[in-house]
Amino acid sequence: ERLHISEPSNAYDFGQIVNAVNANKDKAACADLLTITDPKKVPVLLSNKLEGETLLIFIQSLEHYIARKDPGLVYQHLFYLSKAERFKVVLALLSKNEKEEIHQLFDLLSENQSYHYSLEDLKSLKKVYEL
Repeated sequence: ERLHISEPSNAYDFGQIVNAVNANKDKAACADLLTITDPKKVPVLLSNKLEGETLLIFIQSLEHYIARKDPGLVYQHLFYLSKAERFKVVLALLSKNEKEEIHQLFDLLSENQSYHYSLEDLKSLKKVYEL
């Protein structure tokens, strides 16, 4: 059964939705969440709860459901995710394969370029993700 996603109004609600999405490995529901949530709010909504599992399902959802439709939104999510508390820690703990998934998403963004970002912007953000 597909999760019904509505816009979270606070960090607690956001955390509950993220937990449900992770528990069900529901990338489509995660994509819905990322589509209705303002990227600027994500670091605040995540609070100090960013985990590797969460970062990965965000990356996979962005890649499989949003990147071709709205590369600008994906770029914004990647940009603001990198501002989240614990981002550097989580990044440091990712495996080679997990980093490869992030790399694929950046490749998709270069192929589907958007007026929301330049290739230079993408290059600087890749550095932040240590790619």
